[in-house]
Amino acid sequence: MASQQKTSRKAAGTAAAIRRPRSHGANGAAPGGEAGDDIGLDALVGHAGYAVRRFQLWIFQDFIKTLATVDIRPTQYSVMTVIGANPGLSQMAVAKRLGIERARLVHLLDSLEDRDFVSRVPSATDRRSHALHLTARGKTALAQFKRLAAEHERHVAEKIGKENREHLLRILASFT
Repeated sequence: MASQQKTSRKAAGTAAAIRRPRSHGANGAAPGGEAGDDIGLDALVGHAGYAVRRFQLWIFQDFIKTLATVDIRPTQYSVMTVIGANPGLSQMAVAKRLGIERARLVHLLDSLEDRDFVSRVPSATDRRSHALHLTARGKTALAQFKRLAAEHERHVAEKIGKENREHLLRILASFT
């Protein structure tokens, strides 16, 4: 429990840091201000992985906030989007395409099934697997989720600029 509280406080601190644009010195330290602002980041300032991770935290927090009214998480949205675009895919195919551990996907699908968004149908070609489909309710929900996700993407464009967002997508395309 204490570990979870530490993680939550750390995530909250990270979120606050991401939202505050600051000028930094050569060592990555921000001039004065909040506790921790005077802590230099040294080489981390020049590490793409560090910057990407910080941006990812901001992205996830904004996505979760923007879609809070429908209680959908980024991974759930991704799974529903892939199933919606490819009805009948196997669980293994979805897990592999999205880079999700199969055991984690099973729990995720259970939660989506409980909400009547996804159905697992025995595969016509392989009795050991299931074909995944969105239910009628899942199709309606996904349309709403996509509208909210588009709002989130507008937030991203506001944060980094429309052209930078498009450039970032081109850079990251080889990883999708």
